[in-house]
Amino acid sequence: MNDALQSLLDLLTLEQIEEDIYRGQSRAAVVPRVFGGQVAAQALVAAGHTVPADRPPHSLHAYFLRPGDPGAPIVYTVDRIRDGRSFTTRRVVAVQHGQQIFHLTASFQAHEEGLEHQEPMPRVPDPLTLPTAAELLPRYADRFVAEGVAERLLEARAAVDLRYVDAPPFATAGEVREPRSQVWFRTQGKLDDFAPQAGPGHAAGIPRPLLDICLVTYVSDMTLLDSVLLAHGRGGWAVGDVVGASLDHAMWFHRPVRADEWLLYDQESPTAQGGRGLGKGRIFTAEGQLAVSVIQEGVIRTPRG
Repeated sequence: MNDALQSLLDLLTLEQIEEDIYRGQSRAAVVPRVFGGQVAAQALVAAGHTVPADRPPHSLHAYFLRPGDPGAPIVYTVDRIRDGRSFTTRRVVAVQHGQQIFHLTASFQAHEEGLEHQEPMPRVPDPLTLPTAAELLPRYADRFVAEGVAERLLEARAAVDLRYVDAPPFATAGEVREPRSQVWFRTQGKLDDFAPQAGPGHAAGIPRPLLDICLVTYVSDMTLLDSVLLAHGRGGWAVGDVVGASLDHAMWFHRPVRADEWLLYDQESPTAQGGRGLGKGRIFTAEGQLAVSVIQEGVIRTPRG
C-alpha cells in the first residue's frame, strides 16, 4: 500500500467526540475548498458507524451547501431516522465554523435475495493498455491555466489509479464531442492490509464492504461532470474555461464492489441548462456486473470578463 492510499484511508477514519457525533480532518484539494468526494465519503463513514456491519449502504442522497474549508476539521452529526427489519436510515449533517456545509441521507439494507437484471457493460479497452495519470497529465501541462496544475492533480489523485478510456476534456478543449466519458479506476494498492489510525477517541475501524463503498463514493465525484464539458468543448477548471462545483449527488449500490480491483465508470450528460449540468454514471466491475449508479448536478459557468 502506498503512502497516498494510507493517507486517504486515515482521512476516512473519524474521531468519535460524542454519541453519534464524529470529527473528520480535511486536506488541501486542487481547488481552494474541500473536495466533495471527501466530505461525502466521510459522512457515509459516520452514518455507517451507527449501523450493524451486516447492513451495507444501498443508496445515498446528498447536497453540497457551502464550500468546505480544507484548513479546518469537519464535525458530522448522525440522526438515527429509522431502524427497520430490513432497512436502516440515517441523516448526517456536516458542520464547519458553525455552519452546515453538507447534508446526506443514506439507507442501509440487510442482504436479501430477489429478482435480478442489469444493463450490459460497454465494450472498452483493458485498463492496463491505457496511460496512467503520471503518463497522461504532463503531456498537457502547457494547456493548464497555471504552472503546477498537473502536479497538483497528480497529488490529489495519488491514492487512485485512474485511467481515461478516451481523451479527457482538458486534452481536447475547443472541440465539441459526444457527452460521454469513461474511466477505469482502482486504489493504488490492496486494502486487506489497511491499518486505521490508532489512539484515544478514534472510532472503530471501517468494516468492509463499507470501506469499499466509501472509497467508490470518494472517487465518484472526480470525473462525473466531464461529460458536460465535452458537449461544449470545454476543458474544465484546469484550463480555465469554466468554473463550477457539485450541487447534489445521489448513488445506488446494487452489488458488492471492491475498490482495490478495476472498476469501469461510464458517464454521460443528458442535459445542461441554467448554469447547471447533469451527469449520470454507471460503475461496472471488471467482470461486467453493474455495481453502482450515480447522478450528480453541478454548477457549470463560463468565467465572466
